[in-house]
Amino acid sequence: MPPVPVAPPELRGAPFLGSRAVAAGLLTAAQLRSRAWTRVFPGVYVHRDVELTHALRARAAALHWPDAVVTGRSAAALWGAPLASAAEHVELTRPLGTHPVRTAGVRVRRREVDGRHQEQHAGVWVTTREATAVDLAGRPPLVEAVAAVDQLVTVSGADLDEIRWQAEASLGPGCRRARQATALADGLAESPQETRVRLLVARSGLPTPVAQYEVRSAGRFVARVDLAWPDLRVALEYDGLWHGDPAQFARDRQRLNRLTAAGWRVVFVTAADLRRPRELVARIAAALTCVR
Repeated sequence: MPPVPVAPPELRGAPFLGSRAVAAGLLTAAQLRSRAWTRVFPGVYVHRDVELTHALRARAAALHWPDAVVTGRSAAALWGAPLASAAEHVELTRPLGTHPVRTAGVRVRRREVDGRHQEQHAGVWVTTREATAVDLAGRPPLVEAVAAVDQLVTVSGADLDEIRWQAEASLGPGCRRARQATALADGLAESPQETRVRLLVARSGLPTPVAQYEVRSAGRFVARVDLAWPDLRVALEYDGLWHGDPAQFARDRQRLNRLTAAGWRVVFVTAADLRRPRELVARIAAALTCVR
């Protein structure tokens, strides 16, 4: 088997158009066909050592269709919000009147994107953080819409007030859901699962918790917890506390010990718990009513 050719530095970290690389003399056509390169979409390649994340695939698709704007969950991925899996279809929006696109791994919508709601990011045109949030807020189901808004605020730095303003001004399909979802978002959850837990608690009739609460004891910082009922000294944590890494496990155990020493009870929630909401709500209620 022939050796893998050394990749030019200009082509090592990002997708590129093969025709341009050949025209620039960076590669020959034969080299482009070697096993050093992965074909992402027609005419678009990436070095074989580069991970094919959803964000990278979105950039690759936008290179192939330069008149497109990256939208939806793909836009969220470009802004750093982990809402789309690596294998999920890339969403592009192309102007009205363009020819339909039927390419594996790409889903194309045809409509006009307001120029005020798009900008260049990561080398491609993408809907702005706030416009992306409003778009996803209008898509069912409601809980996932709220989670998307929270992630774009927390991860990408989108402005929640601006998102709500744009949602109020929006018209057309999904506008009512967008207003509802943006009103329910708080922009504090550090993961979609935390949003799902918060919304479950909100609709359960339990007392309203404080999100991302800093626990202090004798004026000293103890820990920040996902949800808290400070008066009752009860915290709720999604199961991100527990990891396989021994050092991280030790730090998590020390953190739990500090909370316990400060007089707090911690309720842990897992993905499996969210599939049994009644049991989870009952467990939280029992923790809130437990006599110390």
